[in-house]
Amino acid sequence: MKNKLHIFGYLLGLLIFVIGIPALMWLVSGRGWPYVPNSSTICIIAVLLAVCGLGLSIYSIVYMRIVGKGNPFDAYGHEVAPRTKHLMTDGPYRLCRNPMLVGIYIYDLGVLVWLWSIWPLFIVLIEVILLTLQVRSEEKRLEKDFGQEYLDYKKRVGRYFPKFS
Repeated sequence: MKNKLHIFGYLLGLLIFVIGIPALMWLVSGRGWPYVPNSSTICIIAVLLAVCGLGLSIYSIVYMRIVGKGNPFDAYGHEVAPRTKHLMTDGPYRLCRNPMLVGIYIYDLGVLVWLWSIWPLFIVLIEVILLTLQVRSEEKRLEKDFGQEYLDYKKRVGRYFPKFS
């Protein structure tokens, strides 16, 4: 059953973040299908951002699955996949507490560059607001699950950006 929950969580993430939100961004952009920018520079930058963002997200997911023995994805307090057993503080989690989301934001930035339209930016802003609310909910759960260890980690490592001190 837990394996099915893991698969469900990953498929849900794929459908929402890799397919759904970019599709919505394309829809509101008003661009035809298929749309390819006229500038090869824009194409290269967009693809690099998208690939690097997805790469960071996938690396973070695999790292959490192998080291943390779980998945971080709770949907506003509802467990969508089995939760991690260990607090992630190494690998991509040594630089920021949410590298999966940072990867998705970089991916979205690639889609924004590709579409080169202001309207998809509003979709990304809504996504960032909703996910920040989600992250705050997860942070409360992590404080309960890992206590002082998480509080110390939270002081050392930024939510989305590295802390340099």
